[in-house]
Amino acid sequence: MNKNTIKAPCTILLAAVNVIVFLVLSFLGMTEDGEFMLKHGAMYVPYLIQRGEYYRLFSSMFLHFGYNHLVNNMIVLVAMGWNLELDIGKVKFLIVYFVSGLAGNVLSAWWDIQTGSMAISAGASGAIFGIIGALLYVAIRNRGRIGDISGRGLVFMIVLTLYYGFTSGGVDNMAHIGGLLAGFLSGVLLYRKRKDKYRTGISC
Repeated sequence: MNKNTIKAPCTILLAAVNVIVFLVLSFLGMTEDGEFMLKHGAMYVPYLIQRGEYYRLFSSMFLHFGYNHLVNNMIVLVAMGWNLELDIGKVKFLIVYFVSGLAGNVLSAWWDIQTGSMAISAGASGAIFGIIGALLYVAIRNRGRIGDISGRGLVFMIVLTLYYGFTSGGVDNMAHIGGLLAGFLSGVLLYRKRKDKYRTGISC
């Protein structure tokens, strides 16, 4: 077994939990159906405010609308999370992940309130953007690289993904932006530059 697999258990565990939740829900109903997802913990601002169901800020991070949504997110989670966890450690990685996911959902909820557009939302992308934001900060601190990932590559990925989101329908752009900013700030607060050379992780 590759040693890096053992050293990035949180990334693997998070991906596994997301996949397991998706498979269980797939047996129970249609994961692309908004009403079904709402019953199982998706984000919906009226329920958040009127019913006080704040757990949705957390539970929605483990739900995905269909197979493609899940696969796309898990590929990025493993590729990016692997590199970040190897560099900053398990606890800090989990802090970045969950703080970013929650921040993304909070910003998304705030935006829905401001615009009056109440959408049912779910997905790990806010947390994943947080990982990318933290990686960007680490790369900046280390001459533009972290492992096999370059800062320029991260910026290109961020710009391309946000552009796709803003030019497509059904994408929670505020969750992405909130997660990205929270992840970058978390990196600023948590990251301490290592003196030893970087180990190689999964390149993207």
